[in-house]
Amino acid sequence: MAAKPVVTGFFHEPTFSIAYLVEDPATKAAAIVDPVLDYDERSGSVSHQSADAMLDEIARRKLKVEWILDTHPHADHFSSAVYLKDKLGAPTAIGDKIAEVQKLWKKIYNLPEFPADGSQWDKLFADGETFKIGSLDARVMFSPGHTLCSITYVAGDAALIHDTLFQPDYGTARCDFPGGSAARLYDSIQQILSLPGETRLFTGHDYMPEGRAPQWESTVAEQKKSNKHVGGGCTREQYVKLREARDKTLPMPKLILHALQVNIRGGRLPAPEGNGRVYLKIPIGAL
Repeated sequence: MAAKPVVTGFFHEPTFSIAYLVEDPATKAAAIVDPVLDYDERSGSVSHQSADAMLDEIARRKLKVEWILDTHPHADHFSSAVYLKDKLGAPTAIGDKIAEVQKLWKKIYNLPEFPADGSQWDKLFADGETFKIGSLDARVMFSPGHTLCSITYVAGDAALIHDTLFQPDYGTARCDFPGGSAARLYDSIQQILSLPGETRLFTGHDYMPEGRAPQWESTVAEQKKSNKHVGGGCTREQYVKLREARDKTLPMPKLILHALQVNIRGGRLPAPEGNGRVYLKIPIGAL
């Protein structure tokens, strides 16, 4: 029997995203996955309410955070990984294909001095690499398609599957960002669905179709049976046709050009300029 971590989701309503706290109940060790830095695009201000809510819960439960994990650099919210590292002292990590995404966005933002080598994180995980969260065995699955570098974290009977599958009534993640591929995402989803049927799956977003309450947990068996995009035996060809047609109808996330320049830096804002103020670059016409 796989160990059963305690997985707590923190729903961020402005971006429909979910950050996670993964706890080993045997040791009170924990990992944070995909934490959010609050950003108000109207005023250009950042704040830490979401990250601080996680810190409050960590303190309340007397947890020892051993990892701050990113599944990929997000296009719709800023990462608070660096803020949490400063507070907790835990190392940050992401998949080792991050450099491919950094090189792509380095060109888009025209950042000639930017080191596109993943050095902004403490650890770069290879596909299949294993690690520990307390006594929990965890491993990394390379899950590209939504981005070039996306990974899934499997810890005990739980899989943090980021932007691959969403809840069964919503389907799957988009693939039309630079470097995305519906065919690669289909293959990644099939790998996730090859996990044991009782494996708990935790998604990166929930868009609450038909106004229902936010949800973010399902199982492999539930997804194989009823996911509206891949459930019931959808073929690779059928999925690619469906996904690419749907993506053509979707607007770009409103924060994509704001967020990626922060998230390819591991959650760091650009360096202040001579007047002490931080500025974001918006490449006109890039997308």
